[in-house]
Amino acid sequence: MIEVEVKARTDLETARKMLKDEDARFIETEHHFDSYYNAPHRDFSSSDEALRIRSRDNKAFLTYKGKKMDSISKTREEFETPVDSENMRNILLSLGFREYGIVEKEREVYKLDDFVIALDSVEQLGEFIEVELESESGSDIEHNSNRIFEFLNKLGIEENDSIRKSYLELVMEEKAK
Repeated sequence: MIEVEVKARTDLETARKMLKDEDARFIETEHHFDSYYNAPHRDFSSSDEALRIRSRDNKAFLTYKGKKMDSISKTREEFETPVDSENMRNILLSLGFREYGIVEKEREVYKLDDFVIALDSVEQLGEFIEVELESESGSDIEHNSNRIFEFLNKLGIEENDSIRKSYLELVMEEKAK
């Protein structure tokens, strides 16, 4: 699966109103606790990859995200599998991986046609919208990116407002200040 995703800062109340006006379907509210890990054999922050354990609603998932595939969005290949959070953490640490950072957020998930929309309130960072379309190949990345930006224009969000950095990168920048 290739996840074509665009993230931008937004006011959540304004975004909720727009989603209601568009007849988006509210799916759920989730609390995410994400622990990110770095590999002993390469630096994921340099290679533009990510490995995390996401704990959500008494479930946990190990996710690997590959390198970004374009210069505008956060499009990347992604693999995810359910895990036992504590056992997976112990396995990674035993293999020489190190815990790199934590991101905690509240996420409201909406569905509109084939769009998945997340309204995020991220500790230490503020409010964001992420809009995602799934692609099976790299051939429709540009088309799906354009569709996402057409949707975001309804909130006054332009292509140059897109944030390609992950929440982890943004949190690490905040800590460095």
